[in-house]
Amino acid sequence: MLTIRLQRTGAKNQPDFRLVVAEKHRSAKKLALEILGQYNPRTKELRLKSEERLKLWIGRNIELSPTVRNLLITKKLLEGAKVKSWRPKPKPAQVAAGQKSETPAETAPAAAPVAETPAETVSTVTPAAETPAEEKPTS
Repeated sequence: MLTIRLQRTGAKNQPDFRLVVAEKHRSAKKLALEILGQYNPRTKELRLKSEERLKLWIGRNIELSPTVRNLLITKKLLEGAKVKSWRPKPKPAQVAAGQKSETPAETAPAAAPVAETPAETVSTVTPAAETPAEEKPTS
């Protein structure tokens, strides 16, 4: 399956990207079928070799990477809504806190049924009051 994605070409701390058509399951640094343009994230400049070639590939239902899709929408070359392209990794402190909070949560359900018993009694009274209102036909 083919995809349109970014291929990094810049030096260290100076990113520069190519917009390429490549196999989805291959490394982004490997052989690309066609180079469609360049993108410089420092200046936010997108240069396409041919906008017609880009539209041709999109017309063939080639998948776009989320970053490329958002970039083309920003540059008004594609219409639609942006998609979430990445998610930050959880910090080690948050992961450790998440594991610690799971242990008390496992013991909490044992105490919860005692508290739920009065709530169930209250909830049985409430639906009885609502039942006549639900039985009215609405035509």
